Amino acid sequence: MPMIQLTLPAGVLSADARSALQKTLATILLTWEGAPDTAFFRAQAWCRIDEVPEGAFGTAEDDLPRFRVDATVPEGALSERRKAGLIKQVTADVLAAAGLSDAQGLRVWVLIHEQPEGTWGAAGNIVRFAELKALAGGARA
Repeated sequence: MPMIQLTLPAGVLSADARSALQKTLATILLTWEGAPDTAFFRAQAWCRIDEVPEGAFGTAEDDLPRFRVDATVPEGALSERRKAGLIKQVTADVLAAAGLSDAQGLRVWVLIHEQPEGTWGAAGNIVRFAELKALAGGARA
Protein backbone atom coordinates (compact mmCIF):
# COMPACT_ATOMS: atom_id res chain seq x y z
CA MET A 1 0.00 0.00 0.00
CA PRO A 2 1.23 3.50 -0.64
CA MET A 3 2.80 5.83 1.87
CA ILE A 4 3.67 9.49 1.41
CA GLN A 5 5.73 11.65 3.74
CA LEU A 6 6.22 15.41 3.68
CA THR A 7 9.16 16.97 5.52
CA LEU A 8 9.12 20.74 5.97
CA PRO A 9 10.19 23.45 8.40
CA ALA A 10 7.98 23.92 11.46
CA GLY A 11 5.49 26.75 11.27
CA VAL A 12 5.31 26.98 7.47
CA LEU A 13 1.80 25.52 7.33
CA SER A 14 -1.15 26.46 9.51
CA ALA A 15 -2.78 23.61 11.44
CA ASP A 16 -5.75 23.66 9.04
CA ALA A 17 -3.52 23.64 5.94
CA ARG A 18 -1.46 20.80 7.39
CA SER A 19 -4.54 18.69 8.16
CA ALA A 20 -6.04 19.27 4.71
CA LEU A 21 -2.74 18.58 2.95
CA GLN A 22 -2.30 15.31 4.84
CA LYS A 23 -5.58 13.99 3.41
CA THR A 24 -4.92 15.49 -0.01
CA LEU A 25 -1.47 13.91 -0.41
CA ALA A 26 -2.78 10.44 0.47
CA THR A 27 -5.63 10.84 -2.01
CA ILE A 28 -3.29 12.06 -4.75
CA LEU A 29 -1.06 9.03 -4.27
CA LEU A 30 -4.00 6.63 -4.55
CA THR A 31 -5.29 8.43 -7.63
CA TRP A 32 -1.99 8.18 -9.50
CA GLU A 33 -1.59 4.54 -8.49
CA GLY A 34 -4.97 3.90 -10.08
CA ALA A 35 -6.45 2.49 -6.87
CA PRO A 36 -10.23 2.53 -6.51
CA ASP A 37 -11.75 5.18 -4.27
CA THR A 38 -13.00 2.87 -1.52
CA ALA A 39 -12.82 3.06 2.25
CA PHE A 40 -10.43 0.10 2.30
CA PHE A 41 -7.88 1.67 -0.06
CA ARG A 42 -8.19 5.11 1.56
CA ALA A 43 -7.44 3.51 4.95
CA GLN A 44 -4.26 1.94 3.53
CA ALA A 45 -2.83 5.17 2.07
CA TRP A 46 -0.71 6.61 4.84
CA CYS A 47 0.51 10.18 4.97
CA ARG A 48 3.02 11.45 7.50
CA ILE A 49 4.01 15.09 7.88
CA ASP A 50 7.27 15.77 9.68
CA GLU A 51 8.14 19.27 10.74
CA VAL A 52 11.79 20.00 11.44
CA PRO A 53 13.01 22.98 13.47
CA GLU A 54 13.12 26.30 11.64
CA GLY A 55 16.48 26.69 9.87
CA ALA A 56 17.18 22.95 9.86
CA PHE A 57 16.14 22.41 6.24
CA GLY A 58 17.64 24.82 3.71
CA THR A 59 20.36 25.37 1.16
CA ALA A 60 23.79 26.96 1.08
CA GLU A 61 22.16 29.96 -0.63
CA ASP A 62 19.20 30.98 1.55
CA ASP A 63 16.86 29.96 4.39
CA LEU A 64 13.63 29.87 2.39
CA PRO A 65 11.48 26.89 3.36
CA ARG A 66 12.08 23.69 1.43
CA PHE A 67 9.74 20.72 1.11
CA ARG A 68 10.69 17.08 0.62
CA VAL A 69 8.02 14.58 -0.36
CA ASP A 70 8.85 10.87 -0.20
CA ALA A 71 6.34 8.57 -1.87
CA THR A 72 6.75 4.83 -1.31
CA VAL A 73 4.84 2.51 -3.63
CA PRO A 74 5.06 -1.13 -4.71
CA GLU A 75 7.49 -1.64 -7.57
CA GLY A 76 5.59 -1.41 -10.85
CA ALA A 77 2.66 0.55 -9.41
CA LEU A 78 3.53 3.76 -11.27
CA SER A 79 4.27 4.12 -14.97
CA GLU A 80 6.44 7.03 -16.12
CA ARG A 81 3.26 8.95 -16.97
CA ARG A 82 1.82 8.31 -13.52
CA LYS A 83 5.09 9.31 -11.82
CA ALA A 84 5.09 12.59 -13.77
CA GLY A 85 1.46 13.27 -12.86
CA LEU A 86 2.07 12.48 -9.20
CA ILE A 87 5.09 14.78 -9.04
CA LYS A 88 3.26 17.63 -10.77
CA GLN A 89 0.13 17.40 -8.62
CA VAL A 90 1.97 16.94 -5.30
CA THR A 91 4.23 19.91 -6.08
CA ALA A 92 1.26 22.12 -6.93
CA ASP A 93 -0.65 21.16 -3.78
CA VAL A 94 2.33 21.64 -1.45
CA LEU A 95 3.03 25.06 -2.98
CA ALA A 96 -0.63 26.06 -2.66
CA ALA A 97 -0.82 24.91 0.98
CA ALA A 98 2.26 26.99 1.78
CA GLY A 99 0.94 30.03 -0.11
CA LEU A 100 3.72 29.87 -2.71
CA SER A 101 3.59 30.32 -6.47
CA ASP A 102 4.41 27.81 -9.21
CA ALA A 103 7.60 29.80 -9.84
CA GLN A 104 8.87 28.45 -6.51
CA GLY A 105 8.48 24.83 -7.60
CA LEU A 106 12.17 24.02 -7.16
CA ARG A 107 11.60 24.32 -3.42
CA VAL A 108 9.54 21.11 -3.54
CA TRP A 109 11.36 17.85 -4.20
CA VAL A 110 9.37 14.67 -4.77
CA LEU A 111 11.23 11.37 -4.39
CA ILE A 112 9.51 8.18 -5.48
CA HIS A 113 10.69 5.01 -3.78
CA GLU A 114 9.60 1.77 -5.40
CA GLN A 115 9.49 -1.05 -2.88
CA PRO A 116 10.76 -4.27 -4.53
CA GLU A 117 8.38 -7.20 -4.77
CA GLY A 118 8.43 -9.34 -1.65
CA THR A 119 9.75 -6.57 0.63
CA TRP A 120 6.46 -5.03 1.74
CA GLY A 121 4.48 -6.62 4.53
CA ALA A 122 1.26 -5.97 6.41
CA ALA A 123 -0.83 -7.96 8.88
CA GLY A 124 2.08 -10.37 9.30
CA ASN A 125 2.18 -11.29 5.59
CA ILE A 126 4.12 -10.32 2.49
CA VAL A 127 1.98 -8.06 0.32
CA ARG A 128 2.38 -8.76 -3.39
CA PHE A 129 1.64 -6.19 -6.07
CA ALA A 130 -0.34 -8.74 -8.12
CA GLU A 131 -2.59 -9.31 -5.10
CA LEU A 132 -3.16 -5.57 -4.73
CA LYS A 133 -4.01 -5.25 -8.43
CA ALA A 134 -6.51 -8.12 -8.14
CA LEU A 135 -8.04 -6.58 -5.02
CA ALA A 136 -8.31 -3.21 -6.77
CA GLY A 137 -9.86 -4.82 -9.83
CA GLY A 138 -12.45 -6.56 -7.67
CA ALA A 139 -13.27 -3.30 -5.89
CA ARG A 140 -13.94 -1.61 -9.23
CA ALA A 141 -16.22 -4.40 -10.47
